[in-house]
Amino acid sequence: LLAALAASSSAAFLATAPIQPTAVPPSRTTAIAMSTRSTTAASTSTSSSATTGTSQQQQQQQRRPKRTLRDRSSQEAISLLRDVIRAAYDAGPRAAPSRTLQAYVAVSRTLQDFSPVQLRPGKSAEEFSGPVALRKLFERLGATYVKLGQFVASSPSLFPEEYVREFQKCLDSTEPLSWEVVRSIVEGEIGQLSDSFSFVDETPLASASIAQVHAARLKTGEEVVIKVQKPNIDDLLKADLNFIYIASRVLEFLQPDFERTSLSAVAGDVKSSMLEELDFEKEASNVEEFRTFLREQEMEDAVTAPRVYREFTTGKVLTMERLRGVSMVDAESIRGITDDPESLIVTALNTWTSSVMNMPWFHADVHSGNLLVLDDGRVGFIDFGMVGRVGEKTFKAVNELSTSMALGDYEGMAEAMCNMGATDANVDVAKFGRDIEQVMGDMMNVSPDLEAVGVSSDGTVAAAISFDEEEVTNMLLKIVAVTEDNGLKLPREFGLLVKQSLYFDRYLKILAPGLDVSSDARMLALGSGEMKEVEVIV
Repeated sequence: LLAALAASSSAAFLATAPIQPTAVPPSRTTAIAMSTRSTTAASTSTSSSATTGTSQQQQQQQRRPKRTLRDRSSQEAISLLRDVIRAAYDAGPRAAPSRTLQAYVAVSRTLQDFSPVQLRPGKSAEEFSGPVALRKLFERLGATYVKLGQFVASSPSLFPEEYVREFQKCLDSTEPLSWEVVRSIVEGEIGQLSDSFSFVDETPLASASIAQVHAARLKTGEEVVIKVQKPNIDDLLKADLNFIYIASRVLEFLQPDFERTSLSAVAGDVKSSMLEELDFEKEASNVEEFRTFLREQEMEDAVTAPRVYREFTTGKVLTMERLRGVSMVDAESIRGITDDPESLIVTALNTWTSSVMNMPWFHADVHSGNLLVLDDGRVGFIDFGMVGRVGEKTFKAVNELSTSMALGDYEGMAEAMCNMGATDANVDVAKFGRDIEQVMGDMMNVSPDLEAVGVSSDGTVAAAISFDEEEVTNMLLKIVAVTEDNGLKLPREFGLLVKQSLYFDRYLKILAPGLDVSSDARMLALGSGEMKEVEVIV
């Protein structure tokens, strides 16, 4: 309500002040040369069209004034007020005071880290850095902002490079809750533990901002894990996310030109995706849907996901089969499980690619902790809390991109990316294609790290092959930088797709360094329903 009052006061003030119209940036039109492989006449025509488009944009720049607060209608003001009231109702009356106190403590401690006057003996002030300060503040503000930091880290198409890099360090690990608290939550949701479980490990396997996980065994003998949502975390997230959304709405209302950045749309996306993660029944449905997909594709003998025990699952407690295996980057252990690690990674990649094509969503977090090689030789996908959805426009463009990549047609790749991205300027497709070719060359030249991990009694050095998580981020940032340098803004779901593809690219280098994905008949292509000798997006 205070935000709405502030907006109203600002409106009243600005209505009395003279406001000069200001030119806006070029409108969102794209004039794309469809192919430089056409005739000279066609190229000349395209160039002329591009020149005409530029001229039209310059005229629009001169004619169209920037929107100001005075241009806001009463309906827009009512819409904002309605959103503020709805958000305040969702957050609840106790949310604001408690979060204000927590925010005060978090801000104070963060400022102290950079203050020249240090209250703690022997500690010196850190050199100030905006990204570092914001990352520390987010970690201290707790679950909502840790998750928001992870959103920043996974969205280089939306946020500046220095923030994407810094938020890779955003820690989603917290002090575990006491067993008494966890037990009370579980028993409040699914009944007495002793009625259904013969054993529950009181020490958690992991503790994150939203939930912690405990190993257990059912009375029927199955080994499971119990994922338990931390108390009051739903109220906390709703309060924080509603504040973030309303702040973005008010900012756009006060400065209409900010609407071009889709600020409130991004905030709304963050809000919906993070609140979805709170619903463990939704995650359970994701796992079951993926298992159904594997069964329909007749992949169950080679790939699996945890079985969900619905009778012990609610919105706040998720009970699943415990899968035992090793990380996809643990090449030495994998060779102890199978003598054909190449087939394993091909199977994993084909499974993920097929899910992108045939399911309404895809697993959007296939880092090495969520993609396992199980003791029985199967590939295991775990943790379906984060999924991505690809719109029809993006999916069509991804198909075009995959086909062009298989042909080594970099201009075709550039055209496909233009078809999926928003642009405020004309795009030089030929130059864009050359830039993409350079990035692809850099990707192919990256090799996994060889690390010495020990020396045996006979003097032989044991080594392990791995890759740095930062390497994936660096490659993704290069792709984003190239698109932005060429006047494009790609949708977030494309960034998620590419990041997962880069993970698989690294796994291929570790487990199948000699594999030629462009000619291996086992590889499944995006955009096809059958096996073809083309390259997937890696």
